Formats: sequence, structure tokens, C-alpha cells
Amino acid sequence: MHQICLPGQAHVAEGPHDQSGMYLIHHAFRRDLDRFRDAVRLTPVEDHDTWRALARRWGRFAGILHHHHTVEDDHIWPLVRRRVEERSEPGGLEVLQAMEDEHELVDPALESCGRGFTALVESPSEDRRKALDVHVSTTRTLLLEHLRHEETEALPLLQRTLTVEDFAATEAAAERAYPLRTLAFLVPWVADGVPSDVVDQTLGDAGPGYQLLLRLCRPWYARAERRAFVRLGS
Repeated sequence: MHQICLPGQAHVAEGPHDQSGMYLIHHAFRRDLDRFRDAVRLTPVEDHDTWRALARRWGRFAGILHHHHTVEDDHIWPLVRRRVEERSEPGGLEVLQAMEDEHELVDPALESCGRGFTALVESPSEDRRKALDVHVSTTRTLLLEHLRHEETEALPLLQRTLTVEDFAATEAAAERAYPLRTLAFLVPWVADGVPSDVVDQTLGDAGPGYQLLLRLCRPWYARAERRAFVRLGS
């Protein structure tokens, strides 16, 4: 199975299972973390409309990340753990425990950032912007390290241990995790900044409905991105 490799990706986990979905969403997380860090530093405190747009956009980012980790915690890693225990895979349980431990650090970090964006919308000040900069930068560092660890150790472990049937079950669980109403944002979001040939390949594999969603929703998504990250282009 040919695996995709996107900018910023730490490792390609070769094996029988197509990890395109995982790598696409990791790419989107990395891209967003960079954008939020830069936007917090470049957006003037008095630009109320942009801070409101950034706060809404952070909510979308945090919601997708929470869903993503819920799928991993409830469906993917427990199944990998079962196979690791059956096969006595060396070091496997330690890797999975690290994934669980790292996930527990993420939600409080996301919530701190969310409160920071809300504070700037409700009562803007330079001190609050500086505090948010610290929270976003800390969260970025935490998540980048987690993504690196997952790509270099956990995904190769998944490739070594899951059967074809196992992996199909995890893919089905991932699809169910995102309500249909979220797809209008999710599809153009994962395609943002990805080479067109990779987008064509992955959405083509997913089915014509996803390609149609991308064509219909990409202009709306792009306009919303410009509102939130307007200072990045100035």
C-alpha cells in the first residue's frame, strides 16, 4: 500500500493499511497550529471582528481534534492494544500508554486557549493577547510532539498488528464520529494546502460525494479563512 507523505509529516508508516486519512488530518492540525500562533501575534487587540472570527475558528479546530482523539481512544488504540497483547508485541503497550497520557494533556490545553479567545472578544487587552500567545504556543508545542510520536511509533505499531478486518472497523468508526453537518467544513479543511494530486487521489478513493462537497464548499471555506486569518496576508 502506497502511503502519502505531506509537509511536516514526521514519518511514513509503511504497511497494508491506507493511512491517508490520518496523515491528512495531522497535516491540517499542523497547518492550523501555525496559523493560530501567527494570527494571535499579528492581530491588533482592537480588531474586534477578526478576534470574533478567530474565536469561532478555534472552536471548530478544537472540536475536530476532540472528535479525532475520541475515535482513537474509543476505537483504534483499544483494538491495537488487544492485538499487541495477543502477539506480545515488544514495547507496544508502552507506546499505547504514551498515546493515552498525551491525549489527557490536550483537552486542558485546548480549553485554556478557548478561554483566552473568549476573553479577548469580551474584554480585549494587550495583556490578554500576550497570555493567549503563551497558551497557543504551548499547545502548539504539545500537539506537534504528540503528532510526531504518533507517526513514528503508534502508526507503525498499528500497521504491524491490525488485520484488514480490524482496520475496516476503525475506518467505519472514524466516519461515524463526524456528524454530516460538519462535512461542509471538514472536507475543504483537510484539503487546504494539500497538493492537488493528493486531494484528487484521496477524495477519489472516498467517493464522488466528497469531491462534490469540496467543489461546493471550498469557496465558502476560503472566505471564512480569510476573515479569521486576514492579518496573515497583510
